[in-house]
Amino acid sequence: MSLPSLETTPIPGLVVVRLDRRDDDRGFFKENWQREKMLAIGLPDFGPVQNNVSFNSDRGVTRGIHTEPWDKFVSLATGRIFGAWVDMREGETFGATFSLEMDTSVAVFVPRGVGNSYQTLEDATAYTYLVNEHWRPGIAYPALALSDPTVAIEWPIPLTEAIISEKDQHNPSLDPGTAIPARKVLVLGAGGQLGRAFAEAFPAADTRTRSELDVTDAAAVADFPWHDYGVVLNAAAYTAVDVAETAEGRVAAWAANVTGPATLAGLARQHGFTLVHFSSDYVFDGTAGLEPGHLEDEALSPLGVYGQSKAAGDVAVGLAPRHYVLRTSWVIGDGKNFVRTMQSLAEKGVSPSVVDDQVGRLTFTGELVRATQHLLDSDAPFGTYHLSNGGPAMSWREIAQAVFERSGRSADDVSGTSTAAYAEGVLAQGNPFAPRPLNSALSLDKIRATGFEPEDALVALDRYLA
Repeated sequence: MSLPSLETTPIPGLVVVRLDRRDDDRGFFKENWQREKMLAIGLPDFGPVQNNVSFNSDRGVTRGIHTEPWDKFVSLATGRIFGAWVDMREGETFGATFSLEMDTSVAVFVPRGVGNSYQTLEDATAYTYLVNEHWRPGIAYPALALSDPTVAIEWPIPLTEAIISEKDQHNPSLDPGTAIPARKVLVLGAGGQLGRAFAEAFPAADTRTRSELDVTDAAAVADFPWHDYGVVLNAAAYTAVDVAETAEGRVAAWAANVTGPATLAGLARQHGFTLVHFSSDYVFDGTAGLEPGHLEDEALSPLGVYGQSKAAGDVAVGLAPRHYVLRTSWVIGDGKNFVRTMQSLAEKGVSPSVVDDQVGRLTFTGELVRATQHLLDSDAPFGTYHLSNGGPAMSWREIAQAVFERSGRSADDVSGTSTAAYAEGVLAQGNPFAPRPLNSALSLDKIRATGFEPEDALVALDRYLA
């Protein structure tokens, strides 16, 4: 069987699929839905979970216009129809229509928010459709009058002669006040520096701190309306790298960094939202070369508990059909962080000793927000991307020296030490210390290939300190 073909329509996301139907003297055969081929021609991987068949005994049966809260892939097993669709979503194309006659060689993908209707043109017509959410009793959805003069659908069989249900005879007229809003954005981990950056950048988003929604709490997850969301940004994480090496910290790290993301991946499969998850350079052992740095497909090789939990979380999120994993390094945002600490020491006249054998790049939260927005807006291929600010890789000492110079101090006021020496001091005080990757530089080639150019880290540092 050859590939089907795809045709766009005036309604965004609504597409016509011409199927490869093989006919002979016995009848016909077709691949009505073949996932690999459908993705190859550009259909979304919408994850159907239910197949329905509506059998219509008579010519002239007319159903709709219904706007169910799920995506649909409609086709025919027998007969012919006149199909008509109306965009009921908020936006410039609200009220736009499209119609065509369909036989068993034609299918149509209908995105949620688009009203769907049809009229049978032959007796014994079997209308079949895949949907990506299970039907739920009591569900309400917008409908539109078949005779609405605003959309003015030209039904082949006059509605006065058609067979229409009592309910569909009383559907309302088109009303912009009832336009279906886009599915919302949800920011998890809104109390952290990355979560706060997303909350500021997405003012219309719903935000939840861990105390407001703990995704490791089965009851809280079950009660939350996940089907209302089109994008979930998971900025929640356990980031106490050293404390993760303790018995208590290990449990907390795995709960937040593995159980939470795995739960979200399952919810993404169930409800069809895009899951954006943020990971870490700590999933690697730091032995890659500085150029180009760690690659997205490099084997995971975490050194400590924190890195192990983040690596397991990456694997779990990868099971979501629509996902982006953004691995990042050395995050700087609104709150306590390395740059603010060095700035404070410079202002107080302190001359610190900073490790000089760990190398990487700063990532400002604004850059993570910008990259996330780019991936979503550009419909970049789903998968894992590395993201940091650009410019040459630097050691922690070199970054501290850059902060000191911008704070009116000399770079010579920052001395160097090794990671091993620093760890020895921490352990001598009875505190836990996690192993660190010595090279945290991430290759940025993959995200650059999508059209995103990371801003130089020192340029971003200047703005941050100002």
